[in-house]
Amino acid sequence: MRLYEFESKEILAGEGVRIPRSRLITSVQDTAGYHTLLPGVVKIQTLSRKRSSVGGIQFVDCTEELPGVLGKCLGQKFGNTIVEQVLLEERIQREEEFFLSVSYDNSRGLPVVLFSTRGGVDIEAQALSDPALLHYLPIQPHRSFRPYQAVGWLSEIGFSGECLGELGGLLERIVSLFFKYDLLLLEINPLAMLASSGFVALDCHMEIDDDALQRFPLKSYASLAGRQEGERRLTEFERQARKIDASDHRGVTGRMLEFPGHLGLLIGGGGASLTIFDAIRKYGGSPANYCEVGGNPTVEKVRELTKLLVSRPSVQSLAIITNVVNNTQAHVVARGVIEGVQQAGKDPRDMIVVFRIPGSGEEECRKLLAQYGIPFSGREVSIEQAAALAVKRSARSMD
Repeated sequence: MRLYEFESKEILAGEGVRIPRSRLITSVQDTAGYHTLLPGVVKIQTLSRKRSSVGGIQFVDCTEELPGVLGKCLGQKFGNTIVEQVLLEERIQREEEFFLSVSYDNSRGLPVVLFSTRGGVDIEAQALSDPALLHYLPIQPHRSFRPYQAVGWLSEIGFSGECLGELGGLLERIVSLFFKYDLLLLEINPLAMLASSGFVALDCHMEIDDDALQRFPLKSYASLAGRQEGERRLTEFERQARKIDASDHRGVTGRMLEFPGHLGLLIGGGGASLTIFDAIRKYGGSPANYCEVGGNPTVEKVRELTKLLVSRPSVQSLAIITNVVNNTQAHVVARGVIEGVQQAGKDPRDMIVVFRIPGSGEEECRKLLAQYGIPFSGREVSIEQAAALAVKRSARSMD
């Protein structure tokens, strides 16, 4: 999940990183007392990262100009979203601009710090033509990041003296913050060096692991409940699924995405969800959802998710397909699924077209399903075969 700029900066400030003085504005009339931030910069708050190219950053010199600039931003469409809030910041006089980020390098299998002595909107394009602009520092996640590592690396880049010490301290805080809140990306661009001394984060982007949301110290945490990756907002169905997943820390029954099809899916097992979803599509199926189920969720969580899913009017059948599992008890999932279908007022034998969870609790699961006339599929049925069977049986139920 991506955070808005003002949310990212709220976290930076809480960790001792300097940011510009600012106010969040939601109305054109809401301008009283903002003269202390002028001359300033008005920045639309969007999850898109291309706002500068569409006029999403405007400079304001005096109070008289502010209403007009706000009117051009608030309520207007930028990209695929309507702007509901803007950030008014004081204009910072800086000596130099840098680029600083911490993210994961999938090719190395490690977190990595990226730094450039050039900042600004075109740094990515510049780095493609001149890779030497970016400096890389791989981080060992199982070891604490020490001040000497930051100072040593930055001195190799060319920093020295008081500037080196201040930037080294900032880098140490940034890396610590990255791990503290399970971030996937922390990018400050530009990072301004002031003529007087010190550094200020002029812009910041953060992307976070969904499972770490509840630990975020945001005043606006409630707004995260209705947000999904990028510019897309959660549907009501997806919001309810997220609440169910958050109701108990045991197991995963979330990451639900809504689709317009008629075949409900409870899928997972060691990252197999995408494979199963693709197989359903491959054989002509019409999925009603994508999700991930695993980590031994409770009967209650599976029941509530199942009830939510099969209560949708478009869902005519349900397929439960996972990889071979050892950390999820198949009979627990089966009990939750059966209870969920029944509480939705439907017959499990008519609703469930495939049930494949081989592994832990397999025999108990087989016996439980047999009581309701539901066949159990084990390792003898591959994921591909289970997907094909689900599509065939769901099509038959539609006739």
